[in-house]
Amino acid sequence: MPPTSPASLTFLGAAGTVTGSKNLVTVGARRILVDAGMFQGEKKWRVRNWADFEVAPDTIGDIVLTHAHMDHCGYLPALVRQGFDGPVWCTEGTRLLAEIVLRDAGYLAERDAVDAARGGWSRHNPPLPIYTGADVERALPLLTPVEVDADADLGDGVTLRFTRAGHILGSASVTLDTGASSVLFSGDLGRHDHPVLRPLGTPPGAAYVVVESTYGDREHPDPLGMPHEAFADAIRRAVARGGSVLVPAFAVDRVEVVLRALTQLREDGRIPTVPIYVNSPMASAALAVYRRSVSELRPDLDINDFFRISDLVEIHSAEESMALTSGRRRGSSIILTSSGMLNGGRVLHHLERMLPDARNAVVLTGFQAAGTRGRALADGATELKMHGHYVPVRAEIVRDDEFSVHADASDLLDWLRALDPAPATVLVNHGEPEASEALAARIRRELGLTAVVPAHGERVVLPDPGRAED
Repeated sequence: MPPTSPASLTFLGAAGTVTGSKNLVTVGARRILVDAGMFQGEKKWRVRNWADFEVAPDTIGDIVLTHAHMDHCGYLPALVRQGFDGPVWCTEGTRLLAEIVLRDAGYLAERDAVDAARGGWSRHNPPLPIYTGADVERALPLLTPVEVDADADLGDGVTLRFTRAGHILGSASVTLDTGASSVLFSGDLGRHDHPVLRPLGTPPGAAYVVVESTYGDREHPDPLGMPHEAFADAIRRAVARGGSVLVPAFAVDRVEVVLRALTQLREDGRIPTVPIYVNSPMASAALAVYRRSVSELRPDLDINDFFRISDLVEIHSAEESMALTSGRRRGSSIILTSSGMLNGGRVLHHLERMLPDARNAVVLTGFQAAGTRGRALADGATELKMHGHYVPVRAEIVRDDEFSVHADASDLLDWLRALDPAPATVLVNHGEPEASEALAARIRRELGLTAVVPAHGERVVLPDPGRAED
């Protein structure tokens, strides 16, 4: 039987910020968490990763994941460590990628704690990981795949439906029907013309819609003339100087998009032929998932073409990684490595060695959240702090926003406009405050809908709109 009391929605992440997505739906005595993301960026948000969770994790019955990026799934092992043991509903693509992302996160968390203890740059004694590899292995069996575009009965009158979101492989919007009302979570939406994936779908309309606003205050640039010319020109200049190009990219999806661009630039003769290194075990593992997920990819794309490009080398060991920028290797190269916002991992080793040399270039390939090293470089930082010390920034810093696979403001409005029936209320989250407020204003102005930007911790009741006047 459907619950008699109305459902409610509490924003426990990605409200007032662009990371840490967590949305708690309460239906009677049942709690369903949509996304379990890690806070990244500014310290005021990152410290929340270490705080006690707002509700006891063992009282959460289900978790639903929209996709496998860290800011949407990375907190899952911490919840398991604290007592959650229910099903984690997701698409098959999300399951495959989340296994890669979370295992890497557990390994890095443990390694960073050890490095911090050795280097003495942590304020904690001893430094501890937020969760361990063992916590990750306890979380992975909970991942439960659900078909896209099909209703799944979660019991108690609650149904779940995934709709393709076109952001990364497996990404999906989530519709929860509680029996008395319905709420749709956009998740991260892709652009209408993703260079690798099939386009996003249109989910069924819902009474309440939670929409992301990462690019809620901006439009993606239309390439004038040749695509990715900023990227190509940065490569040409760096090679002419005798330098190398570092391309920090999200290991899941962004590396695939960058490789496609490099393939096209090579074929068109727009960049010189130099070695291209994919230096991220997680990216290599994700590439393998993309290669065998043909049904998710654009029909006009053969992802195996990426691996036929000359001088493409996948780097696996830490020793090979360090050798790329150790000073012993001569000649120019292009190095693709995670992470996209320079949060941690192998990219830090390369930054320490490449930033002080004016011959080199660093190309930023997507959104850079406030408080990240990527944002600092984008804003013109003259030095970066890494591992407790400062590194001068003399290398050329270039942005190529054509790589972004987030929907821009017009894409988000088009997605909302296509919903049938139109929502009673749109709740705008997953954006920096200015972006969220700008998108909400456009929704009110152009679509004539009620649109609000909820605060962190805010609870919104979700009554049946048809009964609002009863």
